[in-house]
Amino acid sequence: MHFCLLNIYQLSMKKTFTTIVGLSTLLSINTFGQNVLPIPAVVEGSSITLTLDEGVTEFYPGVETNTMGANGALLGPTLILNQGDDVSIEVVNQLEDTTTIHWHGLHVAPSHDGGPHSIILPGTSWNPQFTVLDKAGTYWYHPHLHMRTAEHVTRGIAGFILVRDDEEAGLGLPLNYGVDEFPIAIQTRAFDADGQLVVETNLDTAVVVNGVVDPHIDMPAQVVRLRLLNGATQRVMELGFSDDRTFHVIGTDGGLLSAPVALDRYRLAPGQRVDVLVDLGADEGQDVQLMCYGSELPNAYYGAAQPGMGAGQTSSLTGYTLNPLNGGDFNVLEIHVVAATANPITNIPESLASLTPIAESEADQTRNLTFSSASSMMNLNGPFLINGASFDMETINYNIPLNHTEIWSLTNQTPIAHPFHIHDVQFYILDINGATPPPALQGLNDVVLVPGMMGNVRFIAQFSDHADPNVPYMYHCHMLYHEDGGMMGQFLVTDPNNVSEFEQSIAGHWSFFPNPTTGELTIRTEFPDKFTVFNLQGQEVISFLVDGTYSTELHLEAGVYMLSDSSGRSSRLVVQ
Repeated sequence: MHFCLLNIYQLSMKKTFTTIVGLSTLLSINTFGQNVLPIPAVVEGSSITLTLDEGVTEFYPGVETNTMGANGALLGPTLILNQGDDVSIEVVNQLEDTTTIHWHGLHVAPSHDGGPHSIILPGTSWNPQFTVLDKAGTYWYHPHLHMRTAEHVTRGIAGFILVRDDEEAGLGLPLNYGVDEFPIAIQTRAFDADGQLVVETNLDTAVVVNGVVDPHIDMPAQVVRLRLLNGATQRVMELGFSDDRTFHVIGTDGGLLSAPVALDRYRLAPGQRVDVLVDLGADEGQDVQLMCYGSELPNAYYGAAQPGMGAGQTSSLTGYTLNPLNGGDFNVLEIHVVAATANPITNIPESLASLTPIAESEADQTRNLTFSSASSMMNLNGPFLINGASFDMETINYNIPLNHTEIWSLTNQTPIAHPFHIHDVQFYILDINGATPPPALQGLNDVVLVPGMMGNVRFIAQFSDHADPNVPYMYHCHMLYHEDGGMMGQFLVTDPNNVSEFEQSIAGHWSFFPNPTTGELTIRTEFPDKFTVFNLQGQEVISFLVDGTYSTELHLEAGVYMLSDSSGRSSRLVVQ
């Protein structure tokens, strides 16, 4: 049993960060998977409840690891939504900690987006409601609490969101969830000598897929669809199959491409998703491995043998050279090919979705963002900055007019690549280091990997549908340590034609104004209720009872707060 290697570490490294599965991962590189890959349960419909709670997971027999999950001890169910549906999601926080839930990639209003301003206090709930505007595609959800995102995601809260639409339904693609369509969340994790998850370490040697190590799965001898998510905290993955077979990329973050793209490798950064078709029709009775080819990653990507540009930089990342995954090839998933289903998909379609890329000439404005280090230019540890600044919850970096079309130009002065994610919009990549993006990146995206050492990416997007003068959207590096360390900014989308956006209405039950306020606050409510003002650390600042209309003078320091009713519905409150 691989786990017996733990005792060796416990004797010599009890007080240091170790990976109890580091050697077991190395040993399993060329062995069959030991654990059946679980397929997350499905939640559908217009009314959904997600309960966040703490639990215990046995990644290895007999070792109990403390984890977090949604509707379970680890990870969460797959939400299947239909384009055009009105959806209400009740997120119940039974954790001991404040958290948030972000609907990564979905185009929703900022108050429902689940960024760090939409905190969910312990014992309360949050009820975002929105119309599904996105195209068919692979999205996901995860916590987004400022400076705690890496911890909450590492401990296990994450899940898929699959959006369906009529266009996808008519393409003859695999759509039988868990039969010929498989959600595959790939994460790398580190454990200490007691079997507990470690957040801040480069010893992420445990490969965890859908919540298990050493996974295997039966797939039918036909065309199957893999919805691949890089849910790692920072590792970039060069994915392919053990026999170097061709697979077809049919979609990226924001949905389907216009046509399949045949590849034998795909580079997937943290936060990114890729939708692929694999033809197993001639492989019944055979085994094939989904692999990560770290040996093929070029320098300046986390996961390569050399994560920065320049010799000797690995020494600045504690434990990096001890990690056998870095610069190495390893199994992700063992696939056993079994008999085809009764009505198999056997062909790869020639064309897919209808896309209308935005022409560069349509841009109203170009914004320039520069990534840098807070210390030396060659620093790999961070903290990293955007335009010379670290994230400040009270600073709005950009104010974007509703329906603006913008080009964002991202220049990376650091020695390591950063996956840049923007909330609210999907974008089209215009160029990477001045070159047209490859066909597999010419669809809609919400994460883009920006190369190091003066690498540049330009993308174009339209900021439509949602305007809010108070609640911002985020943009940030999706290497979660970098995000928590301040590599993040925020922007408001505002309607210049609306001059009455001062009263914030909460689900029709209550409203308040003005916001921002210099001190005076008025709350109107249908029913008597208790209201509480919290700071952004979740600490109560002041509370009061309201029956009808209530005005008060807030004697608070300038800053950002949350105003919440007794049921946990809350909104951002700015005191100037």
